[in-house]
Amino acid sequence: MKKTGEFIANERKAIGMSQRALGDYLFVTDKAISKWERGLSCPDTENLKSIALLFNCSISEILNGERRDISTTSNLPAKASSPLEDNEKYNSDLRVEFDLSSNNFISSYLFGDNLEHTRDSVNGGISAELLKNRKFAGKPDRYGVANEWYRIGEKAYIHFGEAYTKHFEGYRMIRSHECNSQVITNYNGEKSGIGQSGIFIKENTEYRFEIVCKAFSNTLVTLAIKNENDEICYKDIFEAKQDDFEEIAFDFSCELGCDNAKLEITFNSVGTLTIGAVSLMETQNFHGMRLDVIRQMKKLGIKLLRWPGGNFAGEYNWKDGLLPRNKRAPIQSFLWLETQPHTFGYDFSEINVDDFIALCKEIGAEAFITINPTWNTPDESAQWVEYCNGDENTEYGKLRAERGYSQPYNVQFWSLGNEFGYGHMEGANTPRDYSKAVSAHAEQMLKISPNLILCSSGPYPNMEWVENSAKPLSKIAPLVSLHHYAHYPEFINPEKRKEDYYSFINKVYTEYYPQIVELREQLPDHIKISLDEWNAWYAWYRPGSVTEGIFAATFMHMLFNQADKYGIFLACYFESVNEGSINVYPQNAKLTPTGRALSLMQNHANGAIVSLNNDFVATKKDDIITCTLINRSFDKNKSFFIPNVGGIITNELYSSSDVVPYSEFERSELKIKATDKLLEVTMPAHSMSLVQISLK
Repeated sequence: MKKTGEFIANERKAIGMSQRALGDYLFVTDKAISKWERGLSCPDTENLKSIALLFNCSISEILNGERRDISTTSNLPAKASSPLEDNEKYNSDLRVEFDLSSNNFISSYLFGDNLEHTRDSVNGGISAELLKNRKFAGKPDRYGVANEWYRIGEKAYIHFGEAYTKHFEGYRMIRSHECNSQVITNYNGEKSGIGQSGIFIKENTEYRFEIVCKAFSNTLVTLAIKNENDEICYKDIFEAKQDDFEEIAFDFSCELGCDNAKLEITFNSVGTLTIGAVSLMETQNFHGMRLDVIRQMKKLGIKLLRWPGGNFAGEYNWKDGLLPRNKRAPIQSFLWLETQPHTFGYDFSEINVDDFIALCKEIGAEAFITINPTWNTPDESAQWVEYCNGDENTEYGKLRAERGYSQPYNVQFWSLGNEFGYGHMEGANTPRDYSKAVSAHAEQMLKISPNLILCSSGPYPNMEWVENSAKPLSKIAPLVSLHHYAHYPEFINPEKRKEDYYSFINKVYTEYYPQIVELREQLPDHIKISLDEWNAWYAWYRPGSVTEGIFAATFMHMLFNQADKYGIFLACYFESVNEGSINVYPQNAKLTPTGRALSLMQNHANGAIVSLNNDFVATKKDDIITCTLINRSFDKNKSFFIPNVGGIITNELYSSSDVVPYSEFERSELKIKATDKLLEVTMPAHSMSLVQISLK
């Protein structure tokens, strides 16, 4: 308590805040602040959260009384580095050779991705759900109306009431304001209810509307879809029954579409209507997910998909997913400003493990699941494994079969939590404590399914964690997790645009590569690296650019060159949907420049390596040689001389006139000069290309 008090006092003084001002901010007295700082008492959980946000630190740091070095966590950007001195080498001509007898392959596990429930990745991303805050989480506005909704009726009395949503039995996380219903009382028979605007409705498209509600007495309720001029596009009337919650569902379509539609739920009689949950989505969806987003994920060639986090894994309770979709409680984020800032701190539990496995099968990826070792017990983690991998003779395998999934999912990859040791995750954050905690989970999980491949967490590279966590866990967890995010330039000074571009591209070799080398030197040979989060920092809070596309292509070439040498068993980009490689809009979804780069690179998966260079990689599959070429130069052309061993069947150039945010690749054909022995390929500055050659 004394260390915590000293930490609070020092951080308060550092930002120039008095004890009284801090007390006003936290709604406590200055005497309470004084007691904390003297070590006589300690802030409660809610105040610790507020203090952490104010001081830009973690609760763990407050309680430990010191800041940790978390420069490579997904919650802080990586330290900046200076550019290489010889950038002009990037435009040097390159002559390559083919070894067609090679038996070295590029592992498909290098083409991983993440689907963490953060920001707009699920809500507003892959989820087909159109309504925001459809389960009324959080605190209401001054009229009692939930976030994202508006009041209808000047004298409608609206407040929160008895919840319909709930957590599965045994839920034990410390969270708040997750389970509410919206109660609307009509005292005088005027039109009363709630509405939501900003909904994109397509013309002649079928939608499914669902509502869970009850009334004080049987009440006729109107659903109306209106355009921005308040003209009714669709209207229907249903009856809310007395006393018990009932789910009502029906399909409809609007002849005319609307970019900014309103959905309104109203009634005109004296009485009370209680709404537990509402849903609106296109009937054409895949397990509640958008088909257009899934099509883009397929283009990326994702071979391994990590879920549900990331940081969100420490907030997720897998058994909640056993409840019906509308009944699952929203989940308040422990790191709510970071993992769920666009939904005011809540995830709405739209995707469960069955949906996730179905998605993996649909896009051709293996599942990689992260457990919650802080809030789930070892038995619950083992039950999750049994639900996924057990046959119908096991308790949870039988439950899965009863839910309509008779065949085991056979999930092999499991991560023992996420980013422990950085200080921002709830639970054990020292190597010995973490190792002890997750050992119990791992042992129980392996009893259920002995062939699991487990990955341990930690702030790697870090020798203390290697000695006290990675090595002790290595018999049960042969992988360790490495995360890194390269700091993206702001491109503020036009005169330094070239310098900024090179500084960022070079971080593949000045930041990522040295970290991999350092971690490999720390680890014994039998422990492999799971590079399961990599990206440019803040890719989720800004538009993409060609610079990031060239960075991603360069990163993948580096992986192809170094994975075997340094024991990189798998790698997962973080993350595709609305956070780097796929942008999702109300009307469609499309690849970003990074997405374009990853879609080219996925052609190498499981291919035999016939040529390997930083800027040129060629692999062979089924008598087809696939070549990816990168010109990293900022402003000069680059020529490649490739053996002419057959006919060209694919010729794609992705180039751009600029590299700053909002820049995009334009697709065209390469100019190739062919002789009997060579193909001469010339590429413009900051471009990439795909060439495929048939050997037949």
